[in-house]
Amino acid sequence: MNNLVELYCLVDDFAHEFMPNFEKNQLEVGLKQRHKPCGLSPSEIMTLIIYFHQLRFRDFKTYSIQYVHKHLRTAFPKLVSYNRFVELMPSVLLPLCFFVHCHQKTETGIYFVDATTIEVCHVKRANSNKVFKTIAKKGKSSMGWFFGFKLHIVINDKGELIAFKMTPANTDDRVPVDEMTQGLKGKLFGDRGYISQTLFNTLYQRGLQLVTKIKKT
Repeated sequence: MNNLVELYCLVDDFAHEFMPNFEKNQLEVGLKQRHKPCGLSPSEIMTLIIYFHQLRFRDFKTYSIQYVHKHLRTAFPKLVSYNRFVELMPSVLLPLCFFVHCHQKTETGIYFVDATTIEVCHVKRANSNKVFKTIAKKGKSSMGWFFGFKLHIVINDKGELIAFKMTPANTDDRVPVDEMTQGLKGKLFGDRGYISQTLFNTLYQRGLQLVTKIKKT
């Protein structure tokens, strides 16, 4: 429990500095939205997410229902249900990335690279979108076409965030890898989207071996 308290204090100090500016600079959607009240603060949400990785649970649902709700209710008296917590997690995604990125990481020699989509609006409404007109782009993921951005991340085998970068949706997954992995040595694992002889050679020359699956062809 002492480790949990220390983690919360660290996260809460960061949130007091980061969240006011983060919320102040968020764009308004121009529509009235219903916001369900939530007793958990951003600091508490971030703490529970980080603690999940520190305890090395295999899945978040088991961690939430079998551990958090049974053993941490005194620490989080306004705890919400598992389903509600999952709904809240995206709200702290960017603050969490900044928090982890600002703190010391462990160079383990084993790293993983991946990218996820951040949709601005439905792809069919892309041409009428004005807010991100000059920076958001159309791209294609394994789930189909979308309009928005990509969030690229590199983590180590302990689940610690090593680096992240946001790009327009039409950016090739391989483009940010060289910049995000500067100073890393060991092995970097990625899916087939990262296959590139040029990228492999670039990373290998500075001590980082790119490992991917083989193309079907």
